[in-house]
Amino acid sequence: MIDDLNELRTFDRIVHGGSLSAAARDLGISLAVVSKRLTALERRVQVRLLNRSTRRASLTDEGSLFHLHCRRVLDAVEAAEAALEQRQDVVAGVLKLTAPNGFGRRHVVPAVRSFQQAHPGVRVHLSLRDELVDLVGEGVELALRYGALDDSRLVARELAPNRRILCASPEYLRRRGTPLSIDDLHGHDLIASGSPPVSQWVFAQPGGTIAFPLDASTLCDDGEAAQILAVQGAGIARKSIWDVADDLDAGRLKEVLPNCALATSPLSAVYAPGKQVAPRVRAFLGHMVQQLQQSAGWRHANRTMPAIALTGT
Repeated sequence: MIDDLNELRTFDRIVHGGSLSAAARDLGISLAVVSKRLTALERRVQVRLLNRSTRRASLTDEGSLFHLHCRRVLDAVEAAEAALEQRQDVVAGVLKLTAPNGFGRRHVVPAVRSFQQAHPGVRVHLSLRDELVDLVGEGVELALRYGALDDSRLVARELAPNRRILCASPEYLRRRGTPLSIDDLHGHDLIASGSPPVSQWVFAQPGGTIAFPLDASTLCDDGEAAQILAVQGAGIARKSIWDVADDLDAGRLKEVLPNCALATSPLSAVYAPGKQVAPRVRAFLGHMVQQLQQSAGWRHANRTMPAIALTGT
């Protein structure tokens, strides 16, 4: 089985130049490497391809037949490479993309629609899942994720800042009162979300972190459902600002403890490493950032945080 194109290219250069030395000069490699590749190729095909002397190399009958087919293979490879080079700036093909459920519905779905209107040659396969997707195993080109990169095989690029906030409906806060400190959360109806639901909320401060253990009144494995429960007055939920920005602007939710920063991480684009990212991926990332910058989430995510408040006054 022939699986080394370098051997075929070297053989072709020997035939073209008439000698091993000419092939070495043409390819910019040593004469010893040329001889090694030719020997390896003849061993693979189990036939002598060239009659060679110190200065010349001529094809055997078998070598002439083999070179004819060799050129067809090399021509096909060169045509394929040329086709890819021509597509380096062409935004086309299938974009396999994944994102978290809530963020995906609010931000990725509209971005996909406007992106395809601008680039009709792109077909999008979109998967919305809160759990981490095995990009390499499932052949996914791009994932939008919150949180730290936990797979050393992948590359992450920050797309946008992010904040997590505590939020509740105005009706709930009128009924139960507004917490003024982290300690005031005790006795409130708290909504824990995640799969499995988180057991604590971690607040960041200059000297470290504060972990607030949750005695939740509601456990929910779906972040979207937790947000709906908060809007309906079921209690206080922790959400990404990208999920609740529109509800904040519309008055359906209010931020709770705005002076207490929750530990968070940016929104990132994650993809498998490679020599070159496909044009459709580069184009979609640029389009996605542009869409995010025009949203309410961008304004809320970039709000400067005051110093943390540990207790009420």
